[in-house]
Order: sequence, then structure tokens, then C-alpha cells
Amino acid sequence: MGTIRAILHDIVGLFVDDGSLALALVLLCAGIGAAVLLVPGLPVALAVALLLAGCVGILLLNVLRAARKRRTAAGG
Repeated sequence: MGTIRAILHDIVGLFVDDGSLALALVLLCAGIGAAVLLVPGLPVALAVALLLAGCVGILLLNVLRAARKRRTAAGG
């Protein structure tokens, strides 16, 4: 039972552990959405590329920060 609880805790932690990840992704989507609406002639492919690059960048920074936090907590 403890193993199942630990697994569920980790899964929930993936989605709610870091509010800054969610906030950054929402701001990225809102910013690109606003740019698409406000900049006439903005190529859709460029907006999609910016969205993809932004999401990957935000996720990478979040993973690196989490790894650094774990390493510090582990004493290494």
C-alpha cells in the first residue's frame, strides 16, 4: 500500500509540484496567442515554432532547477 501511495504522490507531484512551471507555460501561450492576434501577417509556422521552443525551454529549465534542488537536498 505504501508503494502505491508513493507512486500516486509522485504522479500528482508532476502536475502540481511546481506552480512556476504552470505559470510560465500559461504566460507563454497567452503571449504567443496575443502576438498571433495583434501582429498581422505573422506566419503560423513561426508562432508554432516559438511555442514549441518556448515549451521545451521552460521544461528544460524546470528540470535543471529540480535536479539542482534534489542534489542540494541530498548533500551532494
